[in-house]
Amino acid sequence: MIRVAKLTDYGIALMTRLAQAPAASATARDLAEALGLPLPTVSKLLKLLARQELLLSQRGAKGGYSLARRPEEITLAELVGALEGRVAVTECSAEAGCACELEPTCDVRENWGWINRQVMSALENVTLREMAGSLAGKPGGNA
Repeated sequence: MIRVAKLTDYGIALMTRLAQAPAASATARDLAEALGLPLPTVSKLLKLLARQELLLSQRGAKGGYSLARRPEEITLAELVGALEGRVAVTECSAEAGCACELEPTCDVRENWGWINRQVMSALENVTLREMAGSLAGKPGGNA
C-alpha cells in the first residue's frame, strides 16, 4: 500500500493550520492543542519544518511559528520531500541507482518511473492554500 507516513500527515496538518491564518504565528503548544497531537511530536515537526525553511521561528513571549512563504507558494511535493525525503513509489523509482536484484530483467521499471512522475506532478499541483481550503470542487476531489 502506498501511504504517507503518519508524521508527514501530522506535518501537513500543522502547515495547513498555519496556512489558515498565514499572517499570524502560533506556538507549538497552541498547535498541539488545536490538532489534538502530542506536544513533543508537534515540537519535533515544527523544528524540522523550520530547518527546511518552510517555517519561521520567533523566540520570546510573542514568539511562535509562522509560514516562511505564502501558502500558495508551498506545494505538497515540497512538504512531503521535507518530511520524508524524495518521493519514490518503488526502489527503482529513485533516480540515484536501483538496488533491486531484478533490474537487469525488469519489464516494468520504466512504467514505475512514469507512475512516480505522475504522483510527483499531482503533489506539485496542490498548494498549501488549497489544502487549507476544500479540494472537493477539484477534478478528482471528493464531492
